[in-house]
Amino acid sequence: MTIEAATTSLADAPVYDNRAAFADELIQLARQDERIVAVCNDSVGSSNLTDFRDEFPDRLINVGIAEQDMVGVGAGLASSGLIPFVCAAAPFLTGRSLEQVKADVAYSQHPVILCGMSPGMAYGELGPTHHSVEDLSWLRALPGLDIVVPADRRQTRDAVRQAVEHPRPTFIRVGRHKVPDVTVEGDRLVRGRFTTARTGTDVTLIATGTLVSRALIAAERLQAAGVDARVLNASHIAPLDVDAITDAARTTGAIVTAEEANIAGGLGAAVASVVSQLETAARVPLRILGLTEFAPTGSTDFLLGHFGLTADHIADAAREALAHG
Repeated sequence: MTIEAATTSLADAPVYDNRAAFADELIQLARQDERIVAVCNDSVGSSNLTDFRDEFPDRLINVGIAEQDMVGVGAGLASSGLIPFVCAAAPFLTGRSLEQVKADVAYSQHPVILCGMSPGMAYGELGPTHHSVEDLSWLRALPGLDIVVPADRRQTRDAVRQAVEHPRPTFIRVGRHKVPDVTVEGDRLVRGRFTTARTGTDVTLIATGTLVSRALIAAERLQAAGVDARVLNASHIAPLDVDAITDAARTTGAIVTAEEANIAGGLGAAVASVVSQLETAARVPLRILGLTEFAPTGSTDFLLGHFGLTADHIADAAREALAHG
């Protein structure tokens, strides 16, 4: 599942809201499978469930602003043989109901599909209370919970489809900030595996979600400067693709990770944990890009730039890591 560097830059490509792909796929699957239900927390509109509600009014449960109850209801539905998609803004789904996610979903192994809508800093000016940048750190600590972070609308559709085909405790990070397509039609997600978005031998860029397209643009700019960058799309944070990380450390000169999340315990920390345990010769320079503090007020694009999560920043981090290698 590899995409080679395109002849035209992704910087000029059209962009899409992954929530729309999520909603369309969920409705299509629900028409075929009566076990599929949706649960939300007074977020029908922001979770893009309006059309689902209109077509399946008896299969949408709106618990109101009661996130802990929402996850508990989802677990109960799953235990009775249904396939619940529990949808809410990511900061409230993970922050307010973390205990229920731990006890009722991960520990109890109820196949609830937790859908964290508008994660990262997608809410922009609403500030840190509405930013979901701790979710990867919190949820990585829970054994038995898959964490899927689609990079584009195709992977979003596939994540929903696979959640129905193979129900298990899962968190899907459904992006709101618009991104271009970075995958090939027909490719499928593989549980616990990154996808190779671009091959390369000099440096590896490991990005997740909204930052995969930015890593690919960074790779284009590095290529123009004579640096051959591999780009790995970290579509699964848990289970983690240890093999891909190990191979990157052993076959390229440096690694840069990029995530729209806090770096304490997120993707970069996971990669660092793997690299630190390799033989000395494979412990390549590693640079971790992400958040280190609460965000100031501003648009999503402004905030991504503020925290160094742009294509130029990713390219600069790669050059700096290689220089220290």
